[in-house]
Amino acid sequence: MKRLKKILRSTSGEGYIDTVVMVMVAMLVIALAVNVLPVFIIKSELSTFVNEISRVAEIEGEIGSVTSAKENELRIILGINPTVDWSRAGKIQLNETFVVTATKEVDIGFFEFGSFPITLTSKATGRSEVYHK
Repeated sequence: MKRLKKILRSTSGEGYIDTVVMVMVAMLVIALAVNVLPVFIIKSELSTFVNEISRVAEIEGEIGSVTSAKENELRIILGINPTVDWSRAGKIQLNETFVVTATKEVDIGFFEFGSFPITLTSKATGRSEVYHK
């Protein structure tokens, strides 16, 4: 029993191995975070993108040149180039709804271990605030 206690209390060299293992695990966690966190940022920018162009369509009461100009402006400001789909086009009468969907494919590859493309989608629903005669 005394011998077992002595072996368990002995730390000759084992602390170094524990430290190396912990540093390697920490490095892998940081590397994973560096590859995955940008996906969350892009998802947030995509949501901002659709909310902004949806609001423009609500205020203007139509989907056309003004919303296209806002899309192009946001593509430059946010630095993303999503595919945008509208549920309708042209003038939208007061209180009629529309849906705008933006999709973007993002690669979350982990160094040389592989490439994992995922498709991010954001959707916004709006209601026209303009009465067209």
